[in-house]
Amino acid sequence: MKTDLGGVNVPALRSHNAALVLDLLRTAGEPGISRLELAERTGLTPQAVSKIIARLRAEGLVAEAGHRASTGGKPRTVLRLVASAGYAVGVHLDRDELTTLLTDLAGAVVSRRRRALDLGEGAGPVLAAVAEEVRGLVAGVPGASGVPGVSSAPDVPDVAGVLGAPDEPGAFGARPVLGVGVAMPGPLDHRAGVPGRVTGFPEWDGVPVREELVRRLGLPVVLDKDTNAAALRLAVRPAAPGSFAYVHLGTGLGAGLVLGGAVLRGDRTGAGELGHQTVQLDGPPCDCGGRGCLEVLCLAAVGRGDLAEAARILGAGAANLVRLLDIDQVLLGGRVVLAAPGVFADGVREVLAGLGLTAPVGVAGEKGAGGDADVDTEAAADAVAEGAAWLILAPIFGK
Repeated sequence: MKTDLGGVNVPALRSHNAALVLDLLRTAGEPGISRLELAERTGLTPQAVSKIIARLRAEGLVAEAGHRASTGGKPRTVLRLVASAGYAVGVHLDRDELTTLLTDLAGAVVSRRRRALDLGEGAGPVLAAVAEEVRGLVAGVPGASGVPGVSSAPDVPDVAGVLGAPDEPGAFGARPVLGVGVAMPGPLDHRAGVPGRVTGFPEWDGVPVREELVRRLGLPVVLDKDTNAAALRLAVRPAAPGSFAYVHLGTGLGAGLVLGGAVLRGDRTGAGELGHQTVQLDGPPCDCGGRGCLEVLCLAAVGRGDLAEAARILGAGAANLVRLLDIDQVLLGGRVVLAAPGVFADGVREVLAGLGLTAPVGVAGEKGAGGDADVDTEAAADAVAEGAAWLILAPIFGK
């Protein structure tokens, strides 16, 4: 949305304002928020907020949730987002595992499924497995029976679609399941919904993943890199830093970059291929065709059981990101990191400190000051799948 309102049509502006209100309702959580607070936080007039709230209530997105004492006059009515008004499916398609989960409109996980999978089996069997898992999740959503395979709307619902009349295809009344977000290893073309030459699995290059899943499921589908999805999930947290790097070490190594509160994908949606930075000119060959890539060196150290060395190598990559982008924070994730979060967090911090870099380092899902016991490993393990669901939810809240 342009800051200069010249040329901005009224319906688009209304949708933008509704998204601002919905996002404040989302971040307010269970305590809720009053109309006056919404006006103060958005800069909209109380009259404009009241009109937006009336429309959102009519569509079942917002409900009154009691009253709150005020400093003068009558008590303020508290409003709350109706999280059950819509659902999104998140899919993490990893090289050896498939995780699917269902979230409500606020992003809370309702149910999850996990199964072993080999990306090398090829697109046909793998996408059939994805469709089977998604159908199993969607079957449990009230009012969504029969949705997969019936509806044919291919587009991801935007704010305007979601806030349309209840009988429109994109509206909650007609479709409680808004769509399916799919996250997989890169590189890939986010806009076209097509993977590139995935390291170790070149047969996926050019497969129309999004188009094929839309055909199988009859639901809107968004495809993005696993690291971008996880970074998006972290970016929508209340009080999230404006710029950070999510560095993922699992079956591969990559980064999701957030600058100015938004995921940085690049003009060709290929940003964040941290694992294929060359850090050793005559190093071992990598499946990407290069030599001495960060990924091949780091995974080799992990394979030897030398996690301290893997953390040091990961720290070199993180330091490059901090120097290049001047980011506020580095967050680590992925199954290898989560198996020893303290080792990796301390190792990366040590590398950055040795270079005089002050950006804090944490682990995604960290609850306290650090260390293995302070990480919610279940939530952190699902960071990519949850982020995939946010590929569907984020536009509703103007993200």
